[in-house]
Amino acid sequence: MVTRIFDLHFHQLKNYPKKDALTAKINGEWVPTSTESFIDQAYQFGLGLLEKGLNPGDKVALISNNRPEWHIIDLGIAMAGMINVPIYPTITEEDYRYILNDSEAKLCFVADDELFQKVNSIIDQVSSLSNIYSIDKLPNREHWTSIKDLGKDKDKKTLDTIMDGIKETDLATLIYTSGTTGRPKGVMLSHKNLVSNSVTSRDRLPVTSNSKSLSFLPLCHVYERMVTYMYIYVGTSIYYAESLETIGDNLKEVKPDVFTAVPRLLEKVYDKIVAKGSELTGVKKALFFWALALGHRYELNGKNGAWYEFQLKLANKIIFNKWREALGGNAKAVASGAAALQPRLARVFLAAQIPIMEGYGLTETSPVICVNEQENDGVRIGTVGRPIKDVKIRIASDGEIEVTGPNVMMGYYKNPEATKEVFTEDGWFKTGDIGEIVDGDFLKITGRKKETFKTSGGKYIAPQLLENKMKESNFVEQIMVIGEGEKHPSAIIQPAFDFLKEWCNRKNIPYTSDAEMIKNQRIIDRIMKDINKYNEGFAHYEQVKKIILTPTVWSVDSGEMTPTMKIKRRVVMENYKDQIESCYRG
Repeated sequence: MVTRIFDLHFHQLKNYPKKDALTAKINGEWVPTSTESFIDQAYQFGLGLLEKGLNPGDKVALISNNRPEWHIIDLGIAMAGMINVPIYPTITEEDYRYILNDSEAKLCFVADDELFQKVNSIIDQVSSLSNIYSIDKLPNREHWTSIKDLGKDKDKKTLDTIMDGIKETDLATLIYTSGTTGRPKGVMLSHKNLVSNSVTSRDRLPVTSNSKSLSFLPLCHVYERMVTYMYIYVGTSIYYAESLETIGDNLKEVKPDVFTAVPRLLEKVYDKIVAKGSELTGVKKALFFWALALGHRYELNGKNGAWYEFQLKLANKIIFNKWREALGGNAKAVASGAAALQPRLARVFLAAQIPIMEGYGLTETSPVICVNEQENDGVRIGTVGRPIKDVKIRIASDGEIEVTGPNVMMGYYKNPEATKEVFTEDGWFKTGDIGEIVDGDFLKITGRKKETFKTSGGKYIAPQLLENKMKESNFVEQIMVIGEGEKHPSAIIQPAFDFLKEWCNRKNIPYTSDAEMIKNQRIIDRIMKDINKYNEGFAHYEQVKKIILTPTVWSVDSGEMTPTMKIKRRVVMENYKDQIESCYRG
């Protein structure tokens, strides 16, 4: 029975032993690790942790980019009955101090020297933490293989005995939510939470033991981690992208059948394609934009009629085939999650035979609740699909989505009050998202409960719907709709500065600096023109009446975005409080 995390790996060894279970690019060459080597190294690592004096139940922190070592360390921790605490490489030293102390981590494994120095600078303030090991080979730093070496000649039966005693309901990992508000909370996920989600989600993705995947979304986030567990379960080979910058090249080299993505990445891919199309001339340019317009009109199941389908077939032959090649030419599924996907992007990619399947979930639900699927008439554009097997959803009287199933977390670590707050009296998890059921059993997300606000006229506004629509503008990189207690909604917009520069060049507007250009009335008016165009689909009271343009790019480093690229609304509100005041009362 596959019920615990390490069972997934033994299932692969027994049924689909792979030469390239895990493959990374080292010195320009793709270097594979076999299933057997993967598990052997994890045995040694787990035994090494015990030799080091750690015990089952102890916490081990892991701060690293995606690479084979991440999975080997993760498996070794699980086999030894310990708890993996994966942490984002991009957070602040203050957050590291908080998470390492709260989790009482005994050891910490980091990818590189920069992370080593970050953690080393606060090690004196974390009483539980005895040592830091690097995964890269660094001078004067202890290497992660020194732990593996400790377990090299030790009896595997020691770990087998520990594994025999681990129940599916035991705690497997602590994942600290990046959180758009307040301190990170440690989400307690059991073996059952993660394994049930991995096994059940497999029904929604067309992956087999002959498939290849490309992994680049952070493994410290539950989404990529659960999906890679699913790959391990079905015997899909995992290839790791070198970095976010090399994804384009890596897609062409690996030619994956499947990979995960976030909407922000898909938006960038789309913008890049359109920018290239704009550089074409004559007939080629006309054909490109003809195909693009067709894509934006796409409807499922041939609803646009035979003439449209004929044209689309032609567009796929002469234009969209290049889009598919850019993604490696083999993509049978691209699983999109972590934020809302613009319906126009879903349309155009599906039209181009790039099967983007939007799903929905939270760290607290391990994470998948719903996801679209190509089979069983399982796609509805603008929804996040049907619930996966064994997971049930319901809509509360105030519109909040509530969930029950084997994927729902054990609770928040050392925080019973916060845990109690997110469960109903009959034990359903309250997601904090607002939604509705459409077309029988497809879930549509309409907003975030905490982000919904009321204008001074008493009208409720769900900013996510407005934001998602207005991000269709080429001028808009990020947008946050505001207006709590005010007469009307307004929007704080971080412009897409690259596109803005190109537009200014076309219009013979001298481009001085980002900060100067956002004050240019012609630019403000042009962006407002797009906003007014998208306003037309909303009720009068919902429409954005004024905009504030920001001079800087919102990022994780600047504190305005979470590591999963969600806007920290409170931080943005604070950063632009003077402009907001001026917008409403200036």
